Amino acid sequence: METLLQDFRYSLRQLFRSPGFSLTAIISLALGIGATTAVFSVVYAILMNPYPYAAPDRMAHMRLWDSANQERGFGLTGTQWQEIRKSPVVEDAFISDDWNLTVTGHDLPEDVQGVYMSSNGFVFMGVPAALGRGLVPSDAIDGQEPEPVVVLGYKFWQRHFNSDPTVLGKTLQLVRKNYTIVGVAAPRFTWDDGDVYLPLKVKHDPVTGYYVGLRLKPGVTHQMANAALFPLIEQFAKESPKHFPSDHFRFEVIGLNEDFVKRLGGTLYLLFCAVVLLLAIGCGNVSILLMARGTARQHEMAVRTAIGASRLRVIRQLLTESLVISFAGAGLGVLFAFRALAIMVALLPKYSFPHEAAIQINVTVLLFSVVVALLTGILFGLWPALQLSRQEVSQTMQSSTRKIVGLVQGRMTHSVLIGAQAALTLLMLAGAGAAMEGFLHLVHTPLGYDPINVMSVGIPVHDGAYPTWAARRAYFEQLHSKAATVAGVTMTGMSSNATPPSNGWGTAVDILGQVHRDEQKVRVNFVSPGYFPVLRIGTAQGRIWDETENHNAAHVAVINQTMARLYFPNGDALGRSLKIPELKDAPPYVLAAPGADSWLQIVGIIADKRDDGLRNPILPEIFVPYTLSMRVWTQILVRSDTSPLKLLHAIGMQVNSVDPDQQINGQVQDLQHWISGQPEYEQEQLVAWLFGAFALLALALAAVGLYSVVSYSVAQRTNEFGIRIALGAQPGHVLKIAFKSAAASVGSGIVVGLLLTVVLNKVLARWAEGSSRDPMLLLAVTVLLGIVAALACSAPARRALGVDPMTALRYE
Repeated sequence: METLLQDFRYSLRQLFRSPGFSLTAIISLALGIGATTAVFSVVYAILMNPYPYAAPDRMAHMRLWDSANQERGFGLTGTQWQEIRKSPVVEDAFISDDWNLTVTGHDLPEDVQGVYMSSNGFVFMGVPAALGRGLVPSDAIDGQEPEPVVVLGYKFWQRHFNSDPTVLGKTLQLVRKNYTIVGVAAPRFTWDDGDVYLPLKVKHDPVTGYYVGLRLKPGVTHQMANAALFPLIEQFAKESPKHFPSDHFRFEVIGLNEDFVKRLGGTLYLLFCAVVLLLAIGCGNVSILLMARGTARQHEMAVRTAIGASRLRVIRQLLTESLVISFAGAGLGVLFAFRALAIMVALLPKYSFPHEAAIQINVTVLLFSVVVALLTGILFGLWPALQLSRQEVSQTMQSSTRKIVGLVQGRMTHSVLIGAQAALTLLMLAGAGAAMEGFLHLVHTPLGYDPINVMSVGIPVHDGAYPTWAARRAYFEQLHSKAATVAGVTMTGMSSNATPPSNGWGTAVDILGQVHRDEQKVRVNFVSPGYFPVLRIGTAQGRIWDETENHNAAHVAVINQTMARLYFPNGDALGRSLKIPELKDAPPYVLAAPGADSWLQIVGIIADKRDDGLRNPILPEIFVPYTLSMRVWTQILVRSDTSPLKLLHAIGMQVNSVDPDQQINGQVQDLQHWISGQPEYEQEQLVAWLFGAFALLALALAAVGLYSVVSYSVAQRTNEFGIRIALGAQPGHVLKIAFKSAAASVGSGIVVGLLLTVVLNKVLARWAEGSSRDPMLLLAVTVLLGIVAALACSAPARRALGVDPMTALRYE
């Protein structure tokens, strides 16, 4: 232990004695370790430890896919929930249902996300409340009205009650009903992003459907659960056919985090690979610096060996110095990781990861940083230590510092390290270039509509409000007319589900005179006639229905050009009829006009616009009067001459004037932000920005490494350059010698990097839109790397020209 402390103190003295070397090495490692730590923090939080719930690995969602392999939502009745709880593969199951609620009792109602849970919900989750208690079985006894109690979401408690610790027992008014606050949920308890959690009155009628979450018994695999539950699901489909697809379907249970892993897992692993490459480049840098510094210390090592130090003792001393550098870099890297992590979290796609995930620098992440520091210290320090400890003492003592034996082996090692750095840097530059190219392509995707100065104002309908078709139609029409009167509004339209670029309800259609096909799927949109001029969507053929037809829920439809080409290749779409079998009445969630599921006449064809995101091909679309089928949610599309968000308060007042208990949704955005909020947009942006930043850091580190190698080479060959200059060598010849070795290393690295880029193109293409095989892209990154390499070599190479022959010869 005493000798280890001596090695540590000596290592610190050596680092302070060479501040330039120390800072360069520590910063090189800090960038690599910091970036790796930041990305690992996200990977750990989202993919490894996303949920605070009890046994989250056994929690499961139930999913259905129809005959066209499209995922379909479904719900179970209260009775079916009780039956599935008795399954031999299910440990327990709970129900949740969410509604937009209003905090009343204030001047302007506030929209909140209300989550109703069965009385076993909080017990199922197994997360203690931050204050008070969660919901308990006595809050909702079967067959009785639930107790008027509420558990606050943690963020809502912070926002609405200013983190008041005395909030328990106070009253919160929701839609004119008073609830007693009995608890505040834990910070990571964010099921369904609820602001408030209330006990659910479970109905046992055949109409009301609920989400049912499962926890499988220990040892039960998803395949076993699928086999055991599928007969039950088939039975439920016969009991409540409106809750299930009308055609054949496939049933599966999936893990709680499986959806998020599919959306973001590959991207995070790609970024983690990128930072590991960055860390490798940083380690290579420090190895180069240590070997270069070792040249000046070979006499010191020879003296230590001559007076009795064993080779193992020398290696231990040098490894101690490496570990001191490594842990110093890790400490600085963790500080860098805090800032980098904040940037990463801001760039993460909002709905592509569980909001329960605690993305932060925690104990596990710090332990990861310590392990990385230890491994990198050994990795970059072991080879120089082995080289410096294996020398001929007599030869070293008799030679000058600049002419130590091992030049050929040292140059070879440096050439390999520089070549590897160049290859990895080019790979990262090509990947970053492809990601940026793909992102720019996505940004400039033709939309087919005009999103500028348009916003979508969402308005939820509360549970029990406007329960009849006529009442809901009247309410929606009043909202529309009131919003149109706001000063600054130029056009308005109504939409239930048609806000692009990802819109519509995917379902099957029947076309009169054509044989039904299972794959005959379309996107159905419920809109008012004003929807089309608001978004400036052109009419290719025919007409749009008018306001009178909209009021009467006329049986008319407008289709897009893609649907006309696909299903009416003879150009005879106008006047034809189609039917939407799934367009059924399902109160209180869906109120359909009489005969809504009968034949609809096609009266117009509109120009194509984006309807399945920014990346996917445009799908067939149908637009029908929104009065044909009204949900518990609607949207007012507003166009103005300036930023429409400035009009939001005035529109909110108009909505409130129609019904004081109703309010606009709290997440209103203009349509340009709807575009930037698309998952593919956010994912491409994340990859482009972070991959680009990591690639630039790799380029800077590679430049530092190349500078160090050329400086080392020039220092070693001072005698040679002095003699050549004394014998009349021209400056260009000396520069050529200084550049030659580095140029060969960089050139070979570029070749290897190009090969790696081509080979790994398919891996990158899975998570980035662009192609790293683009010849212009490869040429650009090759030229960029070449220019940076030339600049990194130029300064030390020019120092070779300034060697004084007499000074150089005195070293012999």
